[in-house]
Amino acid sequence: MTYPAIVDPERIEAESFRIIEDELGAHEFGPQEFQIARRVIHASADFEFAQRLRFHPRAVAAGLEALRRGVDVVADVEMVQAGISKAGLARFGGGVRCFISDADVIAEAKAAGVTRAIMSMRKAVREVQGGIYAIGNAPTALFELIRLIQAGEARPDLVVGVPVGFVSAAESKDALAGLDWPFITALGRKGGTPAAVATVNALLRMA
Repeated sequence: MTYPAIVDPERIEAESFRIIEDELGAHEFGPQEFQIARRVIHASADFEFAQRLRFHPRAVAAGLEALRRGVDVVADVEMVQAGISKAGLARFGGGVRCFISDADVIAEAKAAGVTRAIMSMRKAVREVQGGIYAIGNAPTALFELIRLIQAGEARPDLVVGVPVGFVSAAESKDALAGLDWPFITALGRKGGTPAAVATVNALLRMA
């Protein structure tokens, strides 16, 4: 077996970023926004994110301030929870929370006839003060979080809302993009765990 020319992980990452920058060319991202966009493209190998990513004007600053205060990150699903850097958060005193598999969330969702993602957001705002919400898979979680913000029941420091899918994913992100609240999103159907994780980890590296 013959290995590729580059096997050092740091050199692989550097070469990947060089390729992304060369192929992407001119863009309208600010320097900090580009750090996030580059990592989302790196995680997905999809340059279409360069056209789909949207940042609230205070998004990056709000996210960095929150991480440095040691806030927790709330993940919509366990895949997102698994991908976010625990070591990076621990340096500031934060962690990752995910409620979607909690027994009470499962029971309440079944009794109400709604998704576990909806009930997990309701529990999250009771359990976590502020925090960064990383939603990569469940549009209903994002819709519920938006409802809770509008009702004054939730005050997250930042919403990373990039759920993927065909049912309500695009609509949930359109709703987030229309919200006057710090957010990062990717319009349309595309998104998912890699985009959510890459966004939060990029913020952690900058913090």
